[in-house]
Amino acid sequence: MPRDTPISSKTNGAGLTRRSLMRNAGGLLALSALPIPLAWPLRAAFARPTDDSGESISPVMARLSTYMSEAADRPLPDEVADQIKQHILDTVAAMISGSDLPPGRQAIKFARAYGGEKIATVAASDVLCGPIEAALANGLLAHSDETDDSHAPSQCHPGCAIVPAALAAGERFGIGGAHFLRAVTLGYDVGPRVTMTLGAIDFMAETHRSTYSIAGTFGAAAAAACAAQLDVRRMRWVLDYASQQSSGIAVWQRDTEHMEKGFAFAGMPARNGVTAALLVQSGLTGVDDVLSGADNFFLANNPKADPAGLIDKLGERYEVTRTNIKKWTVGSPIQAVLDAIENLQKKNSFGADQVQKVVVRVATNEAKIVNNRELPDICLQHMTAVMLLDKTVTFRSAHDKPRMQDPAVLALRAKVDLIPDEELERRLPVREAVVEITLKDGTTLTEHVVNVRGTAENPMPREEVATKARDLMTPVLGARQCADLIEKILGLESVQDIRELRPLLQRA
Repeated sequence: MPRDTPISSKTNGAGLTRRSLMRNAGGLLALSALPIPLAWPLRAAFARPTDDSGESISPVMARLSTYMSEAADRPLPDEVADQIKQHILDTVAAMISGSDLPPGRQAIKFARAYGGEKIATVAASDVLCGPIEAALANGLLAHSDETDDSHAPSQCHPGCAIVPAALAAGERFGIGGAHFLRAVTLGYDVGPRVTMTLGAIDFMAETHRSTYSIAGTFGAAAAAACAAQLDVRRMRWVLDYASQQSSGIAVWQRDTEHMEKGFAFAGMPARNGVTAALLVQSGLTGVDDVLSGADNFFLANNPKADPAGLIDKLGERYEVTRTNIKKWTVGSPIQAVLDAIENLQKKNSFGADQVQKVVVRVATNEAKIVNNRELPDICLQHMTAVMLLDKTVTFRSAHDKPRMQDPAVLALRAKVDLIPDEELERRLPVREAVVEITLKDGTTLTEHVVNVRGTAENPMPREEVATKARDLMTPVLGARQCADLIEKILGLESVQDIRELRPLLQRA
């Protein structure tokens, strides 16, 4: 339905509901006792915006929904446009490479069996299916492992949910590349702000809710709604339906195969977001302000949270500029550790056979996530051993599970001592690591990494991001198709219809 389609007003008389009349009666009586020149300015000063039904809308909802409704037509700053293209490329590379991992294979199998109408593309396959199913499958592909981007202040992985949702909705509505960029950027601006406002890592620790699922759902909903070009009131309903679906619990930390984690971080949120946008686009209505009033989103999740966080520097600070692209295809808490070892190897000449002991310090909560895990790419001790032996970590070595039983790796892994550090915990969301390597001759080498490679403080240039993408996608798509896809994504402004990406995303 077009954005300018009128919505019937459910009112009594001249645009006022019985509820609003009763609620405002006391205030109107008080104002009537004031001199006329004073009464009207006061009423205007204290009034809250209303929607077409006459219901009161909080200033936060008014500002956020208006911003969302205007995003499809709002040009992006050049720096932001360049960064969002790099994050889209990085996420697509994660989707393509994820197709050869168990969660990705299952995602494609699911989409092939329950695909529905042939509207949207499932990456690295020949499957076309409905947009909701495609969003779920591509989300699972994007977070089949630890390749995708991350946003530390909000404790979420935005790209793996937002890009699949924008792609599925974009194909449904046939949007152009510039519109697609704006939709994805909006997703990054909305989703992370939700969990930052709730309290991010402290919120997850206290409630056992998954910030990754919640931020992903709101980000995906915003992106899909932007692709659908919903008007301001429908944007409010999309936020309402996103709130109803903002589920997910932190039990994903016990997942040993990365399947439930891929669903919780990406597949479910991408599906939720596209569902919210398509339901509203098709005609479903909802609560006009889920952010305030009785039983609102914040009362249900964190009554102490200040909803104003949702619009903090909105339009000034683009959250994609604070989102990390991983150099190493491993869990986020391991990134700084590998950076530290690489730095030490560059500064000093030593081999793995010379190592007597390795002490690694990371934040307390991060240590829990990566301590002796079953999967190689999220096991700190294993990846430390691999880095020392190989002097680098590749996508293949980070996913070589049989190598976890290699005697050489096991012998070196036994020398790694992981220490949860409360001081580093206090510095979160900055993910730091201190690595101390003691050699057999008694030499001690120490490296403290504060700004991980790929963060806003130590960014990877465009070519380094493209190199990572080539390494991930070439084994699946081949060199020529991979090169064409990279070129297309980095030139999205010239794409007339996002469905032009389809033949480059698919694997024969």
